[in-house]
Amino acid sequence: MVKPLNPALLLTDATNRLSCSLFRLSLPPSSSFHIFTYHLSTNNPRVFGPHSVNMALWGNNKRDDDDEPVSHNGDSASHVVQPRDVDERTRLLPPPSQGYLSPDDPAVSPYNLWSVRFLRYFTVLFTVITLLWWVLLLVSIFVSPPGMHSRGSGFFDFSYTTLTLGLLLLGLMFFSSPSKAAQVSCLVVAVVLLVDAILIVSVPRLRVEEGWVGIASVVWALLIAVWTVTTDRIVAWGKREEEERLTGRAESRRTLGEWTSVFVSTVFLVIMAAVAVLLTATLILRSRDASLAAPGHRYYVDGDKYQIHIFCEGSTNSTSSSGKKLPTVLFESGDGPFESGMFAVAENALANGSISRYCYSDRPGFGWSDNAPSPFSAGMAADVLSEALARAGEDGPWILASAGVGSIYSRIFSSRHGTAIKGLLMVDPLHEDLLYCLGSPNRGFLLWAWGIISPLGLDRIPAAIFKGRTREDRVYGRSAYQNGKYIKAKLQESLVAGSLTKNEVSSARHIQLEKTPLALISSGIEMKRDRQWGKKQEDLSHLTKKLISWDIVSKAPSEVWRTHEGRQTIEKRLKELVHA
Repeated sequence: MVKPLNPALLLTDATNRLSCSLFRLSLPPSSSFHIFTYHLSTNNPRVFGPHSVNMALWGNNKRDDDDEPVSHNGDSASHVVQPRDVDERTRLLPPPSQGYLSPDDPAVSPYNLWSVRFLRYFTVLFTVITLLWWVLLLVSIFVSPPGMHSRGSGFFDFSYTTLTLGLLLLGLMFFSSPSKAAQVSCLVVAVVLLVDAILIVSVPRLRVEEGWVGIASVVWALLIAVWTVTTDRIVAWGKREEEERLTGRAESRRTLGEWTSVFVSTVFLVIMAAVAVLLTATLILRSRDASLAAPGHRYYVDGDKYQIHIFCEGSTNSTSSSGKKLPTVLFESGDGPFESGMFAVAENALANGSISRYCYSDRPGFGWSDNAPSPFSAGMAADVLSEALARAGEDGPWILASAGVGSIYSRIFSSRHGTAIKGLLMVDPLHEDLLYCLGSPNRGFLLWAWGIISPLGLDRIPAAIFKGRTREDRVYGRSAYQNGKYIKAKLQESLVAGSLTKNEVSSARHIQLEKTPLALISSGIEMKRDRQWGKKQEDLSHLTKKLISWDIVSKAPSEVWRTHEGRQTIEKRLKELVHA
């Protein structure tokens, strides 16, 4: 069946042929004018010279050279285009794509640019370096490598390195999805880290405690934050350049996957910015605390690696009725700094003449003392105390007064100083058989986790703002347990409590002189609460063969000096030991 012709198409075709004929006649014979036409089936442009205009327009070109392969993109003959005669289905306008790729084509990528690939390779390199540094700092919390000991807690440099590693990992995960939100967040982190670096370098005490490890960590974090911002901007530029080159325009829309990437990266970067702000707030509190002057003096110990704070008060020339020099009472605190514990007892005993002179030291990490390298046992603490006392010019003789776990340290000190120890006063002491409580894995893990988040100041900052906690509270008072140095000291104590420390105190018991006078004061509440505790208190009463007294303060807690009866009992026994 013959298909009827469409009159409209016939009229259009006749009009086009007439127009082209008139156009051809109007061209001068020597004209070099070229006409571009598009192949009807492949949308490929073809160029015809002045002698082939008529044939191109009417589709009657029979020349052999028109059958030569024509490249689709102008530079390759892999895709051969064959000419086709014009008919009623011929498109009069060129195709809209003009050979561009779709914006969703995987080939449209900023990775096409060598500069973007260069940035990614270096980001991977920086990530590997930061990861190695992060692992080294993690290990140094438990075992200090040579030359890497910091006199502070070591938790701040670990926090800065963790923040740096997070920035790099986020940058790699969302490398090809740059956004303004990510750039602004990283810029905020960089500015805050710059403030942190200035604080650490400008405040002498912070500079000493953080050391070169802490300074290097915060400076590296600052540089990586700036690198992240720069990388994100360059990738955004490269993405825009490739979109314009391959699709014809910069893409303003994002796919669902890209929006998800931008949202996730922005959320994590905002969290990191908040972490950086909290670190700065904690550093400001530490700067404020550093202005609190120590009552005594700091002395270098252990090859000048760190300093121990020692305070002494009273007369050095006091003598007994027989003309002998009265011993100095050397206090050892329990679970917390001495200043918030038995300090009031010592001052009152000195004021009423029960004792003539006393000294105390802050164990490493407590009060004004630096943290010691890890691991750190009670025997090591006794050795550095002996060194610090020698540097301070204090040579005894001594009456050792201790409380709680501090009795472990005093007993080891006593065993190593023999006849220089004139008496022992132990207030609700901890028995060596109960050291496993301090060294339990659960307690150690909690202390480590607590130390890791301590630089955020989640407890210190609200306490300072809403509860009015002062620098005295944070250094040695009721908020001292929030201090990173204190947490590090308790972690070190826990790590070796069941091994090194227990072996040292067990040896000390055999070395202890049997003729040393001993006074024991126990908590009545603890004795009733825990029968095992009571049995261990009884065992400690046989530490020497010269027990002066064993007092049980019925209504006193473990910190016996918190009650009036407890304070009176302590002062009474101190007076007996000093003037014995």
